[in-house]
Amino acid sequence: MATPRRFLPSIAALRALEALDRLGSASAAADELSLTQGAVSRQLQALERQLGIDLVRRDQKRLTLSPEAATYAGEIRQALNQIAQSTLRVQAAPLAGTLNLAILPAFGMRWLMPRLPEFARLHPDVTINMSTRLEPFNFVGEGFDAAIHFGTADWPGTAALLLKHEQMLPVCAPDLLGERDVTDPADIAALPLLHIQTRPQAWQQWFQCHNIDVSRGLSGTMYDQFATITQAALHGLGVALMPDYLVEQDLATGRLTALHPTATESPGAYYLVWPEARSKDPALIKFRNWLAGQAQPEDPLPR
Repeated sequence: MATPRRFLPSIAALRALEALDRLGSASAAADELSLTQGAVSRQLQALERQLGIDLVRRDQKRLTLSPEAATYAGEIRQALNQIAQSTLRVQAAPLAGTLNLAILPAFGMRWLMPRLPEFARLHPDVTINMSTRLEPFNFVGEGFDAAIHFGTADWPGTAALLLKHEQMLPVCAPDLLGERDVTDPADIAALPLLHIQTRPQAWQQWFQCHNIDVSRGLSGTMYDQFATITQAALHGLGVALMPDYLVEQDLATGRLTALHPTATESPGAYYLVWPEARSKDPALIKFRNWLAGQAQPEDPLPR
């Protein structure tokens, strides 16, 4: 069913409203939109007439939005961003498919990148643009078609494909141990621990899995990415709880040593996540179908 015209204001009027909300003054909005202040005021008046409500407070020639109008402007901002992203996508690749993908730095480098040459060979018509993101985000605001996400498959308004479960190992530089003999998980709690921001409860969950009481809390230093926490471990700053696929080479060469004989499965997993509204995008369908064949959590990574 077609949306009634009265619910579809002009883009120019909506841009004026969004700019006034974001910039805080009609003069700043006019400068950004390359309009006069009078033109901005007329756009807002036209919007008010169409909606049948007052949006703007006019006090001594100063324009401010009502609280309800500010909320409306925030919602409109997301819609305008989505229009802009869709337009850029069409302009960038009008004939071929383009996929804008957010990836996790470590997983993208070690798991996805070695596999992508096969996808490029099978689907040369699809261009994948990648950017790194560490935390979940609003798909509308960011303009991504899909994301590699760690956690659970509960991102609102999305569908997901399981890629890989995560197996965690406590590791450290051999020199950190000195003469200490670590024979039990409880021994690790006495060593300096390295924490990562994206898994703030990882150590606590690991100790709980091994029936170690850590109710008193766990101290230690915090790092933002696996790349930096790996370097901290290599330089003897503490024990890091790492995905096994990220430390295989360092364990094999003796640069790191494992403090437990077996890896423990993390509560979360890696997923490909995409907005439900983009489920029928041709480029995304090709990438998702191909990636489903790579999603074998228990298989070793290609070397």
